[in-house]
Formats: sequence, structure tokens, C-alpha cells
Amino acid sequence: MVIAVGGRWGRERIVGATLLVVGLLAAWRFGAWAAAVPVRFTLGEDGSGPALSVPGDVGAVVFGALAAVAGAALLAGRWRRWFALLAGAGAFAVVVSLLCWQISNAPQGQSFMPLANTARGTFLLALPLVFGALAGVLCERSGVVNVAIEGQLLMGAFGGALFGTLTGSPWLGLAAGAGCGALVSALLAVFAIRYLVDQVVLGIVLNLLAIGLTGFLYESLMQRNQAAYNEPPKFAEWTLGPLAELPVVGPSLFSGTIFLYLAIALVVILQLALFRTRWGLRTRAVGEHPTAADTLGVRVRWLRYRNVLLAGLVAGAGGASYTLVSYSFTKNMIGGKGFIALAALIFGRWSPTGALLAALFFGFADQLQTYLGAIDSGIPSEFLQMLPYLATILAVAGLAGKVRAPAADGKPYVTA
Repeated sequence: MVIAVGGRWGRERIVGATLLVVGLLAAWRFGAWAAAVPVRFTLGEDGSGPALSVPGDVGAVVFGALAAVAGAALLAGRWRRWFALLAGAGAFAVVVSLLCWQISNAPQGQSFMPLANTARGTFLLALPLVFGALAGVLCERSGVVNVAIEGQLLMGAFGGALFGTLTGSPWLGLAAGAGCGALVSALLAVFAIRYLVDQVVLGIVLNLLAIGLTGFLYESLMQRNQAAYNEPPKFAEWTLGPLAELPVVGPSLFSGTIFLYLAIALVVILQLALFRTRWGLRTRAVGEHPTAADTLGVRVRWLRYRNVLLAGLVAGAGGASYTLVSYSFTKNMIGGKGFIALAALIFGRWSPTGALLAALFFGFADQLQTYLGAIDSGIPSEFLQMLPYLATILAVAGLAGKVRAPAADGKPYVTA
């Protein structure tokens, strides 16, 4: 009986039923609330230039209906191999229906959404998540759970701000931020691998340690003398010539700081290294079956030490992107982004490419709440601030029962 129920109401049908209901509600309510004015999705960074235009009320109804159709197809149970495509298309249609409602009711002169600006904001907000998720991939593919991403990002942000200010060099600030992230990883590695401490509890403790330590140093140094300790030089943007002029993707992919290009390079390098090199084969073997890897001559614990420390360097560099691009350091400035990076790791199925796509998804949710706030959305601001976290919950819950962590993830390895 349990098997029959599970087969009938598996993940595809649950997601399909949800999309069907949400799509119908969107078509009904968003269509009724939307104004009959043109909604423009411009290809540039402002309201000028080429645009895709649709009547607000018609668009809200049509895209809501499309989401319902995608949900009905999944609910029918005959489109399982197209699950990702239909679920993604349905979610996209719901978002566009929502935007048609919101933009059509924007103040006069603001009934447009600049796609290039939105894409650029999405990439900027996703960058720390990419670094954090890649750090998680390195650890968990090696069999070590990394809940301490939040602390690694925070220490990286603090190190980048402090040493960038003291040295007057953003490059030295970046190196220091990466090193501070590695310090957190060193503690994770020693206590998890050598002393066999529960890795989830250890990660939470390290996060609290990072919050307390950086908070104390911030109040003792930075808050008392901002100019001397918390005004790091910022990295300049690099523009890749005519490529930066491409519509929509140009300003986001081909015009940015070193962190943009470093993140893309790390994704490509780690994707190839994990699945095309001997190091990657050994890493995945240690994460799946460390005993078998040990019998073949792989030094399991040494490989885990190296990969966890490397993960700290990556996460620390991501944290430094906060303070060496846009902000000065403030207490607990990461604000839970490390846990969203952990969700991106799961959503991306423990692969670098998947982590990048998942981080972009969460970055878009963050950018969306910023955009809706800018056009005086009628949605309460408290709810808008919840959007990235709601997206995290829905994304991970939608994949429940489908993804599988490395078999030895979180299990200490003890030699005989």
C-alpha cells in the first residue's frame, strides 16, 4: 500500500498539483489585480531601447494559465523525463505572471523591468553563494559536511576589510580573506577528521565562533576607527570590450570585478577536475567509499584535510567579495547567505555547475525582492525580504527524495 501511494503521489505529481493550483490562482487573482497597461521588459539597464511588451492584465492571465498547463502535464504522470523542464517552465511562468501584475501597477514611468540590470544584480548577489557552494562541493565530495560556510564567508569578509585597509591593497585583502576562511576550515578539518567530532554540530559552533570573534574585533577596532581599519580599497571593474555591449548578458558576464571571473574560472576548473582527473576520481571515491579507496592506496584523511582547507580558501575569497567590492564590514553581515549556499549545494546535486545554476536562482530571488521594493510594490516589505529564503525552502523541498549526497558524507573515517 505504501509503495502504491508513493508511486501515485511521487515528487512529480506533488509538484504538478502545486503548480496547477498556483498557476490557476495566479491567472485568477493576478489577472484581476493587474492593470490594463503595457508592461515592458527592456533589454538594457534602464527603460529605454528595445523591449518585450505585453498588456499587464493579459500577461498575468496567460502566464498563470501556462503554469497551470505545466502543472497538469506533471500531474498526469506521463512526463516524468521532462520533469525539470516542465517544473522550471511552470515556476518561470508564475514569476512572469507576478511581474505583470506588479509592474502594471507601478508608479507612472516605472512600468518596465530592465533585464540587463536584473541579470547584473542577479550575478552580483549570486557571487558569494557560488564561492560558498563550491566550498561545500569540495568538502562534501570528500566526505566532510561543511555547515561552517557561513563562518568562512564572514571571516573572509572581515579579513578582506581589515587587511585590505591596513595594506592599502585589495589584492592583499583578497589573500587575507581567503586565509581567514582557511583558518575556519582548519578547525573544521582537525576536529572533524582527527577528533571525530559530529560535523553538523561542529559547523554550527564554528559559525558562532566566527560571529562572536568578528563582532568583538569589529567593536574593538573598526567601530572606533573606521578610517584605519574598515575602509578597504575596492577592486575596479574589468570590461571585456565589445562583449560587454551584448544585450542582457553583456553587462553581467563581461563587465565585473576579479570575483566574477574567478567564480566562473573556479566552476569550470572544479567541474573538469572532479570528473576528468585522477584527483577528482580519488576525491569522489573517498566521499563514496573511503575504505575501498584506502585499500587502493589513497590516503583518505590526508586528502580530506587538503580539500577542506582548499574549501576554506574558496569560501574566504567569496566572503572578501563583500568588503572589497561594495561594502564596509559590519557585524554578522553575511546574514544567513552561507546556509543558502549550502542549499545551493544540495539543489545543484553536489556538482560545481549545478551549484552555479542554483546560486543564480537564489541570486535572482534576492534581486527580485530588491526590484519589487524599488517600484513601490504593494507586497509587504517583510514578505519581500523572505523571498530568497522561501525560494531556498521550495527549491530544496522540490528535490526531496531525488538527490543523494555522497554515501560517506559526514561519516568519520577510522583506520583499523
